[in-house]
Amino acid sequence: MKSRTGCRLAGMSGCWRVSATGKKRCKVPARLLLWPLLIYFVLRWFEHSQVYQPFAKLEASGDALGRAFEDVHFSASDGIKLNGWFFPANTNSRRANLAVQICHGNGGNISHRLGFCEAMLETGVNVFIFDYRGYGRSSGRPTEEGTYRDAMAAYHWLRQKGFTHIVAYGESLGGGVAGELALRESLAGLVLQSTFTSVPDIGAELFPWLLVRWINTIKYDTHSKLPRLKIPVLVMHSRSDTMIPFAHGEKLFAAANEPKTFWELKGDHNDFLQADRDRFLKGMENFLSLMEHASVESRLP
Repeated sequence: MKSRTGCRLAGMSGCWRVSATGKKRCKVPARLLLWPLLIYFVLRWFEHSQVYQPFAKLEASGDALGRAFEDVHFSASDGIKLNGWFFPANTNSRRANLAVQICHGNGGNISHRLGFCEAMLETGVNVFIFDYRGYGRSSGRPTEEGTYRDAMAAYHWLRQKGFTHIVAYGESLGGGVAGELALRESLAGLVLQSTFTSVPDIGAELFPWLLVRWINTIKYDTHSKLPRLKIPVLVMHSRSDTMIPFAHGEKLFAAANEPKTFWELKGDHNDFLQADRDRFLKGMENFLSLMEHASVESRLP
């Protein structure tokens, strides 16, 4: 004989009748709940895979430049072990007291940027390039807050080495990391090279068919941070950049406070050095001179 309660429940979508023990068994709704969870995790995986593209194997060593360097191992505030290379400036350099901390882009690792380090050393500065967690020989898995912690750990390593004048150089995604570092620590200057305004902005342009601004969790919102910074800023971008449109550089420059400089690069997103190395070096030289001039003025009575 059928239970009256069971008859009523039989009319409800997705529920079975009450069992002999009187317990309800709802199977279909539970299955339906799995779909939103599955979609959520797929979206998170997709977002993470687009923002972070680490490469574990180092394909070169710091000694490939044929000059002194330190293979540095240090830790972030949450215990993650990190790795980087420090290249000291030439002893007779007038900028031997200045260190440039390079926050690299979202792909590869430090071994893929030796040519860039070599070019930067030509300006007479010390260079420290490090890998975020999950990149190269750094442990862990990259996250937005994690990369901020990594940059702060690299900054404090430089401070412990005696540097008080540190410039954060952010390449592409690294611009978002360097911009946050400028908010959290005292810097002598900030360079944003081929950087996007924010991940939601560039994501909406690259994937217009996705509701990026609704589902995005990784921000790197450099554009909103720049008005709060009171340090010299250099924005470098190429009109030929096919990955991050030139307009992003223009918007970042407009949001920055004085003293600021905009320097137009040549070439695509990843080949600006090959396209016009001398132009890149001239832009860096101009900015470093501007920064040094601003520093002298700030000390005048």
